[in-house]
This record gives sequence, C-alpha cells and structure tokens, in this order.
Amino acid sequence: MKIHHIISDRWSPVAFSGKPVEQEKLDALFEAARWAPSSFNAQPWKFMVAPKGGNLYPVLFELLFDTNKQWAITAPVLALSMAEMVPPGRIKENRFAFHDTGMAVANLLAQATASGLMVHQMGGYDAEGAKKVLNLPVRYEPAAMIAIGYKGDPSELPSEIASREKNVRTRLPLSEFVFTRKFSD
Repeated sequence: MKIHHIISDRWSPVAFSGKPVEQEKLDALFEAARWAPSSFNAQPWKFMVAPKGGNLYPVLFELLFDTNKQWAITAPVLALSMAEMVPPGRIKENRFAFHDTGMAVANLLAQATASGLMVHQMGGYDAEGAKKVLNLPVRYEPAAMIAIGYKGDPSELPSEIASREKNVRTRLPLSEFVFTRKFSD
C-alpha cells in the first residue's frame, strides 16, 4: 500500500546539525500548524518556540530529562507544544484540546519534512516544572517538547545514542489498531 512520501519520509532523529533554521522555514512550520482542523474551530494549540542563542532556549533545555539532554543539545530550535484546555470566554474544558493540538503538530511535521527539516517530539521533560518556570496560564497544559533542525552527524553523539539513528522504523499492522466489530467481553 502506497502512502504519500511526506508521511513515510518523516523521521525523528537524535542527531541534529548546528545549522540554524531559517526564520521563513520556522514560520512556515507554525503556519502549517495553524491550518489544522479543530473541534468547534477552537484552535487550542499553542507553541513556545526557542531558537538556540535566545533567552528561552536554556529554559526549555533545562526542562528536558537527562536522557534527552544528551542529544537534544544539538537541535538549533526547541519548542513546547501546549493545549489550551479551556477556551477564552468558556468555563467548560475542551475534551478535544490534546487531540486537536496533536493534529496541529502533525501538520507541522508534514511541513518540516517537505522543507528538509527534521523534528523529534519528546515526552521526557518536566511538564509540571514547565508550568511554573514558563508561568503558563492555568488553562494551558504542556503537551510535548519538540526539537527542530537539520539532520546532523550521529558520530558526534555518544555511541549508545548514535546507535538509535540506525534503528529500523516499525509500525503495528493495521489489524492491530483498525477494528471492524465490537470488542468481546
């Protein structure tokens, strides 16, 4: 079965080049995210973006777990995706906020792949710490930390991390996640 190469070419490296990401390309990533669908057009996705060299980069970097710090230091851009759980003017939580934020990130990933950029999402960071040090509004929930940049040389990383670049990408077969009948009790 053939899928679009933008989807099949997407990959999450651990080796990034030190080459800075051009502002135009970075803007295009978030423009692509902006066009994601969302429940009731709430557009709950928010991003905190930190190019290396700016004041925010070390703040986001320090939130990473040590295992991610070992390789993410090579990424020229770090970002934090967030879901706005309660839209402005409402009191009820948007139960689709994380789903919609994920769709915005999927658009971002497709745009990155089309632009020759690599993106690696991380759950290994201090989400509670992010709320505090970034002074996030109470209605925002951190989703994922994101490394953005150009493909780098894995030989510049510790060997146990560089070996991850050689892992074969695998996915579950459709039969394990597409269902055509009710689950049995």
